Amino acid sequence: MYKVFIDGAHGTTGLRINEYLAGRPDIQVLEIDPELRKDTDARISMIKKADVSILCLPDQASREIAAAAPADSVIIDTSTAHRTDPEWTYGMPELTAGQRDRIRSSTRIANPGCHASGFILLVRPLIEAGLLDRDALLTCFCMTGYSGGGKKMIAAYEDPERPVTLDSPGQYALGQTHKHLPEMVAMTGLENAPCFSPVVADFYSGMVMTVPLHTAMLKKGAGIDDVKKALHSRYDDESLIIVHDEAPDAGTVYSNPMAGSNGMEMFVTGNDERILLIASYDNLGKGASGAAVQNLNIVLGTEETAGLL
Repeated sequence: MYKVFIDGAHGTTGLRINEYLAGRPDIQVLEIDPELRKDTDARISMIKKADVSILCLPDQASREIAAAAPADSVIIDTSTAHRTDPEWTYGMPELTAGQRDRIRSSTRIANPGCHASGFILLVRPLIEAGLLDRDALLTCFCMTGYSGGGKKMIAAYEDPERPVTLDSPGQYALGQTHKHLPEMVAMTGLENAPCFSPVVADFYSGMVMTVPLHTAMLKKGAGIDDVKKALHSRYDDESLIIVHDEAPDAGTVYSNPMAGSNGMEMFVTGNDERILLIASYDNLGKGASGAAVQNLNIVLGTEETAGLL
C-alpha cells in the first residue's frame, strides 16, 4: 500500500484530492495531528514517511516546505510556485512526447494551473506541428466557476447577503499580470504572453478556455482542417482528452458540463477565415485536483486514470 501525505488537506484542492483517494485500496492517506498542521518539523516528518506528498498550499508556504524536504522525497506541488522552475517537472502528461517518463522519474512535480491547462493543450500542438509561429500574438479568454478562487471566493459567492454584482460574470486580472501567464508562455514555447481575459461567474465549478485564431496567422496554406488534424494526432490516444471537430449539437459551449469530470473536451469551430479553439473541463478536476491525482498515479506506476474515471 502506498502512503500519500496531503499538506493543506483542508483547502479546496486538498479536499477534492482526498475525495479521489478515499476508498482506494492501494493508497493510505497519512493524517497529521490537527494541532501540528502548521508545524514545519511535523510536516517534514510526514513527507519522509510518505511515498508521495502533495502540497496544497499558498505559493510561499510551498516554497518553504519544498526547500526543507529531503531531495529524494517525491513532491507534487499544486501551487504556482514552481511551474516554471527548471529544477521541477511540469506535471502535464499530455504536454509532449516523453513527458510521462519525466514525471515518473522526478521527485519534484509542479501541477499545472487551471487556466493554463486549456491554453497550453490547445496551442502547443499547433506550434509543434509548425502551424503556428512561436512569435504569434495570441488572445484568449476563459470563463470559470468561482471555486477556482478558493475558500474566500466560495464564501463570498455563497453568502446570502452577497453584493448584486456577483450575480453577473466578472472579468478580472485586468492588468494582464495573471499568475498563469508565465507557464502559458513557457510550456507552449511562445515568445509572447497572450492577451488573456479570465472571467468568473456564478457557478461552482467548470471552465471553458477559448483561443481565437485568424487563419492568416497559420502557416501559409493551412486552415481549420490542419488544426483539427494536429489536435487529433496529439490527443486521440489520450484517455482524458477528446477532440471534437464541431461545436456541440446545440451550437453553444456552456461552462459547467464538465463539472465533476477529470477529462477535457476540445472543440475546433469557426470557418475558413476565423477559428475558435475551445477547451471545456473542470477547474477542480483536470485543472487542479484531478491533474494532481493523474500525476500521482504516474509516479506510483498505477493505472493513470485510477480514481478519476
